[in-house]
Amino acid sequence: MVKARYAQAEGTRGIRCYLCPNRCLIAPGKLGRCLGRKNIDGQLYATNYGQVVSLAVDPVEKKPLYHFHPGTAIFSVCTYGCNLRCPFCQNCDISQQIAPAHSISPEQLVKLVQQENLAGISYTYTEPLVWFEYLLDAGRLMHQAGIKNVLVTNGMVNPEPWAELLPLIDALNIDLKSIRPEFYRDYLRGDLETVLNTIRTARGVCHVELTTLLIPGRNDSDQELTELLDFVASLGRDTVLHFSRYFPRHKATEPPTPIARLIRAAEIGRAKLDYVYLGNVDAPARFRDTFCPQCGTRLVNRSRYRGQLENVVEGNCAKCGRKADLVL
Repeated sequence: MVKARYAQAEGTRGIRCYLCPNRCLIAPGKLGRCLGRKNIDGQLYATNYGQVVSLAVDPVEKKPLYHFHPGTAIFSVCTYGCNLRCPFCQNCDISQQIAPAHSISPEQLVKLVQQENLAGISYTYTEPLVWFEYLLDAGRLMHQAGIKNVLVTNGMVNPEPWAELLPLIDALNIDLKSIRPEFYRDYLRGDLETVLNTIRTARGVCHVELTTLLIPGRNDSDQELTELLDFVASLGRDTVLHFSRYFPRHKATEPPTPIARLIRAAEIGRAKLDYVYLGNVDAPARFRDTFCPQCGTRLVNRSRYRGQLENVVEGNCAKCGRKADLVL
């Protein structure tokens, strides 16, 4: 473990962590809410540093990233912990408790990615931002080795640490779980405005895609979807948005999202955005594949999280010549 950054002692009360908007006041011998930062003898330590719970090689589409090197594989890695308390968490066994882990240094992680002959690594499955110090060290080494850094994140990070980390990131999928502050505050124990700031600042720096999990009766009304889509569209019509199907898990008991509701959300989205996709479902081709917004030519054909480029020549649509909104 290493000393945690963005922390300040508050006398005998403990140490205040300023990595995320939770701003945990961590008493001696205790962990912060994210489970990765501990007050040890008056110093805050990143006890999760180098602690790896899972390693895998995934299709990049599984992140989901549909416009970032489609059809390629990416190395995936995670630690334990999270700074949100989503009742519907699909990985609650490793995000909401300290899970068995083994130590891998940043240097060792680079070698693992190189052994797989992969050009990118994704920090994913749980919340990578609670691994902040490790991300900084591993991210720098990855870039030195010519490896791309990808975060799959909830976006709950304060502006100062985010500004330090962002230059190391090549692509993001950020969960925008709702556009309502009360959904974040009361249901997730998070902060919407922080997430929106993370999205806005990242949009002009690296490739960004967004994901919204639609939960029946929670965040799927037409009115809320319209508000969410207005925000996403304000980032640019070419912003990539994924609507994912919810399934009961952890503490959430609502029934699975109806397919018709997902399609309705995507149809509302397509009025404002060029690229809206459906996840966790056998989606119709129009919400699965990528098509040129100008002439309708299919540019990426997808099946079971696998993408295949079609009709793309030197980064442009082969039929009309429009620049494809793809990072290749």
